[in-house]
Amino acid sequence: MADRGVDLSALPKEVRDQVAELDLELSEGDITQKGYEKKRAKLLVPYVPHLPNVDLSLPDVQLSPGHSADPSPSPEAPGPSTSSASRHHRTHRSGGARDDRYRSDIHTEAVQAALAKHKEEKMALPMPTKRRSAFVQSPIDNCTPPDTSSASEDDGSLRRKAALSAVLAQSLQSPDYWINRSVQSSSTSSSASSTLSHGEAKAQPLPQPQPAASLLADILAITRIENSVPPDVTSSTPQERGSRVDLPPAVRGMSRGQSRSSMIETADGVPVNSRVSTKIQQLLNTLKRPKRPPLSEFFLDDSEEIVEVPQPDPNTPKPEGRQIIPVKGEPLGVVSNWPPALQAALARWGSTQAKSPALTALDITGKPLYTLTYGKLWSRSLKLAYTLLNKLGTKTEPVIQPGDRVALVYPNSDPAMFWVAFYGCLLAEVIPVPIEVPLSRQDAGSQQIGFLLGSCGVSLALTSEVCLKGLPKTPNGEIIQFKGWPRMKWVVTDTKYLTKPSKDWQPHIPTANTDTAYIEYKASKEGTVMGVAVSKISMLTHCQALTQACNYCEGETLVNVLDCKKDMGMWHGVLTSVMNRIHTITVPYAVMKACPMSWVQRVHIHKARVALVKCRDLHWAMMAHKDQRDSSLSSIRMLIVADGANPWSVSSCDAFLNVFQSHGLKPEVICPCATSPEALTVAIRRPGARGAPLPARAILSMGGLSHGVIRVNTEDKNSALTVQDVGHIMPGALMCIVKPDGPPQLCKTDEIGEIVISSRAGGTMYYGLPGVTKNTFEVIPVNQAGAPIGEIPFSRTGLLGFVGPGSLVFVVGKIEGLLMVSGRRHNADDLVATALAVEPVKTVYRGRIAVFSVTVFFDERIVIVAEQRPDASEEDSFQWMSRVLQAIDSIHQVGLYCLALVPANTLPKTPLGGIHICETKQNFLEGNLHPCNILLCPHTCVTNMPKPRQKQPVDVGPASMLVGNLVAGKRVAQATGRELGVVEDQDLIRKHQFLSEALQWRAQTDPDHVLYVLLNSKGVAVCTSTCAQLHKRAEKITATLMERGGLNTGDNVVLLYPPGIDLIAAFYGCLYAGVIPVTVRPPHPQNLAATLPTVRMIIDVSKAACILTTQPLMRILRSREAAASVNIKTWPTIIDTDDLPRKRPPNIYKPPTAEMLAYLDFSVSTTGMLTGVKMSHAAISTLCRSIKLQCELYSSRQIAICLDPYCGLGFVLWCLSSVYSGHQSILIPPLELESSLPLWLSTLSQYKIRDTFCSYSVMELCTKGLGTQTEMLKARGLNLSCVRSCVVIAEERPRLILTQSFSKLFKDLGLSARAVSTAFGSRVNLAICLQGTAGPDPSTVYVDMKSLRHDRVRLVERGAPQSLPLMESGTILPGVRVIIVNPETRGPLGDSHLGEIWVTSPHSASGYYTIYGEESLQADHFNTKLSFGEPHTLWARTGYLGFIKRTELLDASGDRHDALFVVGSLDETLELRGLRYHPIDIETSVSRAHRCIAESAVFTWTNLLVVVAELSGSEQEALDLVPLVTNVVLEEHHLIVGVVVIVDPGVIPINSRGEKQRMHLRDSFLADQLDPIYVAYNM
Repeated sequence: MADRGVDLSALPKEVRDQVAELDLELSEGDITQKGYEKKRAKLLVPYVPHLPNVDLSLPDVQLSPGHSADPSPSPEAPGPSTSSASRHHRTHRSGGARDDRYRSDIHTEAVQAALAKHKEEKMALPMPTKRRSAFVQSPIDNCTPPDTSSASEDDGSLRRKAALSAVLAQSLQSPDYWINRSVQSSSTSSSASSTLSHGEAKAQPLPQPQPAASLLADILAITRIENSVPPDVTSSTPQERGSRVDLPPAVRGMSRGQSRSSMIETADGVPVNSRVSTKIQQLLNTLKRPKRPPLSEFFLDDSEEIVEVPQPDPNTPKPEGRQIIPVKGEPLGVVSNWPPALQAALARWGSTQAKSPALTALDITGKPLYTLTYGKLWSRSLKLAYTLLNKLGTKTEPVIQPGDRVALVYPNSDPAMFWVAFYGCLLAEVIPVPIEVPLSRQDAGSQQIGFLLGSCGVSLALTSEVCLKGLPKTPNGEIIQFKGWPRMKWVVTDTKYLTKPSKDWQPHIPTANTDTAYIEYKASKEGTVMGVAVSKISMLTHCQALTQACNYCEGETLVNVLDCKKDMGMWHGVLTSVMNRIHTITVPYAVMKACPMSWVQRVHIHKARVALVKCRDLHWAMMAHKDQRDSSLSSIRMLIVADGANPWSVSSCDAFLNVFQSHGLKPEVICPCATSPEALTVAIRRPGARGAPLPARAILSMGGLSHGVIRVNTEDKNSALTVQDVGHIMPGALMCIVKPDGPPQLCKTDEIGEIVISSRAGGTMYYGLPGVTKNTFEVIPVNQAGAPIGEIPFSRTGLLGFVGPGSLVFVVGKIEGLLMVSGRRHNADDLVATALAVEPVKTVYRGRIAVFSVTVFFDERIVIVAEQRPDASEEDSFQWMSRVLQAIDSIHQVGLYCLALVPANTLPKTPLGGIHICETKQNFLEGNLHPCNILLCPHTCVTNMPKPRQKQPVDVGPASMLVGNLVAGKRVAQATGRELGVVEDQDLIRKHQFLSEALQWRAQTDPDHVLYVLLNSKGVAVCTSTCAQLHKRAEKITATLMERGGLNTGDNVVLLYPPGIDLIAAFYGCLYAGVIPVTVRPPHPQNLAATLPTVRMIIDVSKAACILTTQPLMRILRSREAAASVNIKTWPTIIDTDDLPRKRPPNIYKPPTAEMLAYLDFSVSTTGMLTGVKMSHAAISTLCRSIKLQCELYSSRQIAICLDPYCGLGFVLWCLSSVYSGHQSILIPPLELESSLPLWLSTLSQYKIRDTFCSYSVMELCTKGLGTQTEMLKARGLNLSCVRSCVVIAEERPRLILTQSFSKLFKDLGLSARAVSTAFGSRVNLAICLQGTAGPDPSTVYVDMKSLRHDRVRLVERGAPQSLPLMESGTILPGVRVIIVNPETRGPLGDSHLGEIWVTSPHSASGYYTIYGEESLQADHFNTKLSFGEPHTLWARTGYLGFIKRTELLDASGDRHDALFVVGSLDETLELRGLRYHPIDIETSVSRAHRCIAESAVFTWTNLLVVVAELSGSEQEALDLVPLVTNVVLEEHHLIVGVVVIVDPGVIPINSRGEKQRMHLRDSFLADQLDPIYVAYNM
């Protein structure tokens, strides 16, 4: 064949690999023989020696006309090439090979053409990265219930897959094949046949769309639907929309460890070496291309922020016809022998034609199992009616009475039992409610069925013995209580359990009246299942109308492939058939799965006159018809296509006719019809006369359809929709078309609307739901002026369509499949068909695709979910997804929001194996879908974002005039703590001047007073220290320092200690020696690589001359593990202070002035900056005095401290405050809580502590770890009623949610609701606010988040939308003054304005400790002046945004209290779209999005918002988070997330104060060090 003359071994390796891959694809059945040969030939072309007669194509196989439309793509039906491989393969893989049978080649061609357009403008989309283990595919078999295994056969997906009807004659090519070549349009006769109108000859070699289109145009012109057909505007849109998202690049997720990274430059010009950033760069490039319509100006500074409303396009097609006139059906004839009620017909045939066959049921192989005669049907139904009325319960208390509702639970495979039960109920005058057999307690939609049973008041269920045995049972054998169902009594109706009626008993058969005869269930778009009640007269009239329309004759044979419990299957196959004594042969779903040709065989064997099928059944018959050469369909006079109203049915009908015309099928017998649960049959095509011309098709413009307007498609055949008529409306009915939304206004003749019907043969109400009934069954259409057109009520059918020439009805979709996006309508079925036309064979499992819309940010957004084949590769799936985006973009001109692939067989199923759309949507929104691949494209489809804010130039304008204490008419936002007061006593002045002297003074005056108690994890005091002990220990350290350190006064000494008393002693030892202590958190022995570099950095930056530490830590510093992360040879002198000689220093250093440096405070800010600030002796003594006054601390008091003692206020409270005020501090190292959670709380209870200080991380540990154990703690006698104030020490906005939940949780243990408060400090001033004992309780306000983004404060009521609760940060400390300043103009701001918090106080730090001496920064942050107002005061800038609000509360001095509210750090804020965002607000929203998000952090990278979420659930849930995170940020913050990173718990770095280190995280992400579970790049 193709490789004649090619030596394979001589080929280059990559070609050999590609050939091997092709061989594998062929053996797997993923490619047809023909496709294989074509691709192989293409591969080998360059290597074939050019001999004159080498044939690179297939051997000559002639396609006979009969086969020309043969669907060769399906492995089940290998094309004309009869290769043994493919034949042998069919036996193996018939199960999974049905993906491809639904093709409409017109549509496929359109999709391929659309995709070809994209080929030119290739653009890279980054492929998501995924950790290997996150790919958990569920094995197919173990989650498939036996009967519904092959899911595609269901109504939904099949009907839709009619879309891809089997007429594709082009051989199936793998996607990359046709991306890389220009697409040739397939010019086979099949495409002609589906474009042409029915009647023309089928053998023309080329498609001729022109005549058909012009023919239709002529007809339309003649009937004057429109006076002139306006030019179609659909094709002008694609050019306007410019470039689209293009084909995926060859960026593959690489396994970690491969260093195939590339150097790229970030937007800042910094080279970044990482694969993550390469992808982000691609994403940025993708986003740079303009996709959004231009936004009109709308932003006014103070106006409400609104979404951008796209301006109407002047070219939008508008309806131009006249108002439609209601269409009347032919009159319903009166036939003398029609029965007065349906039961009467059964009584008549049961007695006069007892031997006549009523129903034949088939076994699983398709052979007849039994035939029920009319006599048997009558006698069994009588028995059942008698048993129901007389044998259940007692004479005085019957279980059931006429008019009660009864559920009928029978499987499709047992039609006879169902018929008997149904007619038995009619004869007993109880109302049957047929429902599906529930398979499991958690069945998709079983809850909704429960709603139906409840609303219909059903308490009794009839079923067969076999079915009852199969229902799920509890361990003691009872049938389980299904989720949401009322309590049910089950009755078995097999003949042996029925009682023969007594001689005198006769059923009551009244003339048909308006009482309900039966209830048919119907699922709404939202998933609720309602019961449509059909009255006795409607049931009878409907049977009469069907008899007249279909011309049924007595004694005919009918083959029914539909579900006989509802819809057409019941109306024709159970009701009308009995009225006309028809012999019905039912072919259940299970039989069709085993033997797809069975219905055709039955028609052939029984010479059936009528067959009742769906498009699905046409496909299956075509697939399997090769095995059955001799079946004849010539007896059929009517082939009713139940889902003929589906726009994609037209190609199925054509294809079926194409194949079976040679088997005697006549073109005019194909009768599509339109039905709705409310109106029953709406329209049906009557069989045509032989040779009469067939009805024309409508070829409509998709663009027009999306605006609800009918336009003949003339230009762009890619976006055309061909629809067939569904005949005329039913006899005796009246029909209008009304607008689908708003009041039922009549449409114009060229407008698409909802079909409404008035007829005696329709449903009467939704049983038990009067409100919904009124809006559906009692609609009175109104004209343009809004006046009703008459008295007659109409019923809404839920079908969208129009009336064509000759009053033919055309249906283009259903209300429930309608997606309204930005004011345009799209049909879910159309989108599914487009997605299926994008070669899904490698990716989509059995063509199972669901389309629905979700509301996000004021508009509907389209979501497509498909099941992925178990063998699909990551590449193929991503390729397919990218191309579906393009295809839908080109053909429907609408952007997709989200495309998700889930493992095969995991989508919830409807009873017949279809996809349960509502449940799928619910799962998507709740994060229970568990996709294995996901692609979000918010950038392309969210076009209603508000316009980005343009910042105004900043000047101090005349409005900022300062008059007295007013700025721009408002009080200046400033607040002051109370006075520090003057110290009288000389003794105290000495004590207050220097802390080192205070300690010496205490050691002399009160040597045995215990200052410190250190607890271990068991709550035992492992170490205590009195004033004298502390002083002596400090002296020993001083002596050692002087001896061994060789230090000069003013040298820096690093203290490296675990939290404890050693640290305090070392600190005072340094003060005594005149050196400057620098406290540093010791490295974590288990995590040296991460913690040691920080230690090293502080030692280097502070130029420390010596390190004081313990022996264990000294060993760690010199260990081999330490050498791996830092250079251990260059440590300064290390002195361990564990065993010190008993020496006293010759003298104790006394600083010459209080302005001298006392210690350095180093801390790493959340933005990752290491800053050290200088604290003078004066500052620390004023700070201690301020805290003493605020918290009323004196010698007899005890406080408990559970904080890290290394920097900020934590260090001051741990090491300094007790020595100054003389109170006793109980020290609890926070690390001890990890091994004993209740330690802190039990200490408070045991020591009856009034004041305690903790950090957020401690509070969070207690809340999460002990929240559920309060009862147990109470039983142990834990009591917190003694706690007066519990202050959280932090440098951030108060975490209100955490403090509130802490208060609520431990309220039961006596904790006062007023106890918990917060403090606020910053680098420039370690303590600005601290809730003391005297001030009023902290107040809470609610701020509008939208105004905060604009740097404004707008106070709103609690519960207002978009409101953010903020808690006051504590009372301002004595001696502190705070003012709110505009950070740009440096002018003071008014009350309740957002600005930077500036502070002036005697205990501010005296400056940064920098080695480079950046004086400018120093002056800017520590000694700044206002630009106007108070020229002489020096302020320190905190770097935090906040505002001051004067409250109604009074402070200690009786003045109104000014509350300070901290909003967040200025350095941390994200500037996006010209607005200012605080990461914590976005993170709060993200953490609420899904129960599995443990923690989250956000940062930006070149204008992209990156969200990192920690997943606390299993890895299968990782991808569920991506859409939910994107939704919540879009909804609440009006931002589009660029990248979503899902990581393991504990990955987001958090410092000792419990603050997130977002910059560290950002650096790790960009350096690809996070080991994420999944990274999604939103398009």
